[in-house]
Amino acid sequence: MTSHQTTQTMKPATAAKKLGVYLEATPAEFQEGVVSRSELNTLQTDPPEWLQELRRNGPHPRPVVAAKLGISIAGLARGGVTEALTTEQIDALKEEQPGWLRQERATQAEVRKETVRIKEKHAEQAEKRAARDDDPRS
Repeated sequence: MTSHQTTQTMKPATAAKKLGVYLEATPAEFQEGVVSRSELNTLQTDPPEWLQELRRNGPHPRPVVAAKLGISIAGLARGGVTEALTTEQIDALKEEQPGWLRQERATQAEVRKETVRIKEKHAEQAEKRAARDDDPRS
């Protein structure tokens, strides 16, 4: 009995998402084909010029735009940004600091603070449980 190992492939949209690039800006042969797991690994470890250029200058997909601006994807939508942006456009937004971007950054900072607070609270509760479990009187 021999085992057949099939090559795992993914749609171009999935591969683009894993690579952090905007699918519509990739070359046609990338968009029209399928990408194997080994091809994806090669693209990640030894990116061709087109991939390096996309990562450097964009256009970038919304998750990358949000990360570069320090806000959430929902914050982008609230700010009216629904399309992919280039690095130049992102830098211009950072420079301009529109009101919606300042507000979203403040919101994101509050979310991060709350996440840290909750994490610390959970760690404290876990320590108390561990101490209680170690107590021979219980």
